Amino acid sequence: MKVLVRSERCKQCGYCVANCPRKAISFQEEISATGYRPVSIDDEKCIGCGICYTMCPDWVFEVLGEKGGDK
Repeated sequence: MKVLVRSERCKQCGYCVANCPRKAISFQEEISATGYRPVSIDDEKCIGCGICYTMCPDWVFEVLGEKGGDK
């Protein structure tokens, strides 16, 4: 599974960073047009668990390739 990040929606709340079990999410160095440091995902560490999707109040994440959906 892959997680898509819509960084333009990120408001730097940190819920995803704090709750990622693999520490695969971190804040980018660049500041977005909205004045926040959006998150990025390290695909090597990410296991596609979806906790970031569940925790995010701003719909930043989309989990692609759900189990049973890949055929």
